[in-house]
Amino acid sequence: MNATIRFFADQLRRTTARRDPNEIFAERLTFGDRLADRIAVVGGSWSFIIGFTVFLVAWAILNTVVLAANAFDPFPFIFLNLMLSMLAALQAPIIMMSQNRQAAKDRLAARLDYETNLRSEAEIANLHAKVDALTSDIAMLLRLQLSGSDLRSESAEALN
Repeated sequence: MNATIRFFADQLRRTTARRDPNEIFAERLTFGDRLADRIAVVGGSWSFIIGFTVFLVAWAILNTVVLAANAFDPFPFIFLNLMLSMLAALQAPIIMMSQNRQAAKDRLAARLDYETNLRSEAEIANLHAKVDALTSDIAMLLRLQLSGSDLRSESAEALN
């Protein structure tokens, strides 16, 4: 088991009330973790894709049509390419950090689900044993009642 999952699972086991693993992860996040998650949320949204597409189109129009003779980044757009490469180089590891944290959170939730299933299975087995014991007790009481009614009927016949 991953050390992170073990740490959070131990925290959960120590508390009597069951807590949401998302809350436990949220309490332990550093500023960098929260920032990485926020960047991943923004970078993977339609708003970002649409906004960045508008920026790229505006950049191309500005440098080819508006500033055609004095463009600061003419047609092959080398400066834009450099900026996009730097953005990708920074954004990819940040998104991967966020995904790794999400994977750890998912593993913790799966582990907690497994432990809950084990406790439920043990409780069901316990209830099954109790139902079996009650069934045998009821059968014994029925036998006693039937044998008691046989004795009563025999004694009533003996009195007559």
